[in-house]
Amino acid sequence: MTTPDLPSLPSGSAVAPSARRSWQQSLTLALLAVSALLAGVLVYHRVTNPLSLFGTAYPAGTPAPPLAGTGEDGQPLALSDFRGKTVAVFFGFLNCPNICPTTLAALERARAELPARQRADFQTLLVSVDPKRDTTAKMKTYVTYFDPTGRGVVIPEPQLTKAAAAWGAGYTYSDVKGPTDYQVNHTTGVYLVDAQGHLRLVWDYTQVTTDAARIAQDLRAVMK
Repeated sequence: MTTPDLPSLPSGSAVAPSARRSWQQSLTLALLAVSALLAGVLVYHRVTNPLSLFGTAYPAGTPAPPLAGTGEDGQPLALSDFRGKTVAVFFGFLNCPNICPTTLAALERARAELPARQRADFQTLLVSVDPKRDTTAKMKTYVTYFDPTGRGVVIPEPQLTKAAAAWGAGYTYSDVKGPTDYQVNHTTGVYLVDAQGHLRLVWDYTQVTTDAARIAQDLRAVMK
């Protein structure tokens, strides 16, 4: 019994036109799908971040959570007292060995890049996450060391826990050896509130401390 010969393409023959069309159509569809995806991402980015901000933008009209306590001058102080100014809010503490001083120094560098008019309308606000040790007198010395116009607020517990949670900030105490002998671990984001009291964006620690020019660019965009 013999096996019939199978048909074969002649040597050097090209791919059949129908196969070539099918491959080209698949490639075209794939490219169109990728293009549509990229366009969707671009549209989403423009809607959620129309100013192309360096920081992570919040949805338009997001109200900043309230903050209220005792200011570095010993007087009552609330975030609402700064209405009309753009405020950079940072949760930290005075005994912080690196993150807090580095962040405040970086914000001052960004402030220095603003035009004089906008510089006067920009405010930094340090919210203490260590109200047991951070007195208002110490707070005043600390914040004005980095920025002559810097402000600080001390909020007692349990109000501090609720306030921080509303902002998405967190802190814990560790290596506790006594009532005033402990370490504080905390989140490092800097939140920007516009002159109308809206939460506009949050910068992470790396953004704030490595690119003062981009931070200043965000400030100018929000302060227009």
